[in-house]
Amino acid sequence: MTGSTWHPFENGATIGHAGSEEGFIVRDEEHSLGARITLERAAGVASFAITCGIYGWMMHTRYFAAEAEAETQYNLMKTSLTELLEAAEQTAEIDGGRQVMFDGIDKFVGDYP
Repeated sequence: MTGSTWHPFENGATIGHAGSEEGFIVRDEEHSLGARITLERAAGVASFAITCGIYGWMMHTRYFAAEAEAETQYNLMKTSLTELLEAAEQTAEIDGGRQVMFDGIDKFVGDYP
């Protein structure tokens, strides 16, 4: 464990504002190792949307009809993103964490289609 953390994106200033999926941001967090995850309500194509990204590597969006499922998936995705970022950081001396990141992103998108 590296002591990496999640914190409110822009100190929470984005909450209630429009998000990338045309909804209103309900949760918006950034990881200290370079990722962001956002939950929107009333997104353009669904009741809820989760958008996440690892800076410089990927962006991924999922849609949900029910708030409870969206909240559960948001938390699961945060945990998986943390594990991936920390694993890549641990192998940074080998290849900059590239192979772990490539494999991890592939698995993440498969686990959270």
